[in-house]
Order: sequence, then C-alpha cells, then structure tokens
Amino acid sequence: MNDQDIITLYFDRDEQAIVETDRKYGKLCMQISMNVLASKPDAEECINDTYLKTWNRIPPVKPNSLGAFVCRIVRNLSIKRYRDQHRARRDCNLTVSFEELEACIPMPEEAQSELPVLMSAFLVGQGEVDRVLFMGRYFYAYPVSELAGRMGMTPNAVSLRLHRTREKLREYLTERGYRV
Repeated sequence: MNDQDIITLYFDRDEQAIVETDRKYGKLCMQISMNVLASKPDAEECINDTYLKTWNRIPPVKPNSLGAFVCRIVRNLSIKRYRDQHRARRDCNLTVSFEELEACIPMPEEAQSELPVLMSAFLVGQGEVDRVLFMGRYFYAYPVSELAGRMGMTPNAVSLRLHRTREKLREYLTERGYRV
C-alpha cells in the first residue's frame, strides 16, 4: 500500500491505517528508536506512542511523506524518553552526537522555523557519502563505529568526514547571518 492510500485511511479514521503504517515503517521506526534508546521495551513503547500521535495529527495534517513524518515523530519521542531517563547522568552515544552538533547550530530562538530548510539545502549541496554519514549520525543516531562498518570506512575516516561536514555547516549558516 502506498503512502497516499495510508494517509487516506487516516483521514477516513480507519484503524487499518495504523496496521499499514506498522507494516510499512515498523522496522525503520524500531531501528531509529533502538539507536536512541538501546532498549527494546522502551523502543516498542515509543513506537506505540508514535502511532497514537500520528493518528491524532492526521488529519488535519496531510504529510507529503508519511515515512519522514512517522520517522520524525518516533525520533523525537525516543529522544525525549532518552533525556528523561538520563537527565542526571551523561550517557555516551546520543549525548555525544548532540554535543558534536551544538558548535555549528544556531541558538534555537534565532532560527526555529528556518533551520530545517537551511539544513536540507545544506545537505543537498554535500556529496552522497557526507550526506549519508551526517543523516546516519545526527538523525538516525548511529554510532560512528556502525556507520564506519556500513560504509566500508574506518571510524577515524567517518569522524573526520563528520567533523569537516560540521565545519562546512557552521560556515554555511554563518554566511546566512546566523550566530553560531
């Protein structure tokens, strides 16, 4: 079933929409949530919350890409759960990936609505490998070692490419008048 057919089911308030969403995007949602939480029960709960949130948001929202819509929700819910669970202590993988980005992203109040558009435009201008590494690390929350294995690179090479991409992003945003 294609995305538009599933979205139509949501608009018709047909519960089959959730079944079809799970069939099409369940494994991807699990992978995203597991990358953030590293706990299957927590990931499953986030996925269930994702389906509820999707049900409540469609309608009135009609996403262009159901996959991106659902992935963003599961990612945000997983990050929120992660932060709630690790509020008092520092945990390495996710915290480190966010800290890596802090130095090249403008203050939230400066660019809340423009930042996603700017990030997309920036990533379109990058090479495929750099784009895949950036999204893998900062959207899907893959550890550097896993990205290295998937891309047939060494962890040092991945880290270096990510560092250079972050530097390019900082320059890109600074050129557009954002304080980084």
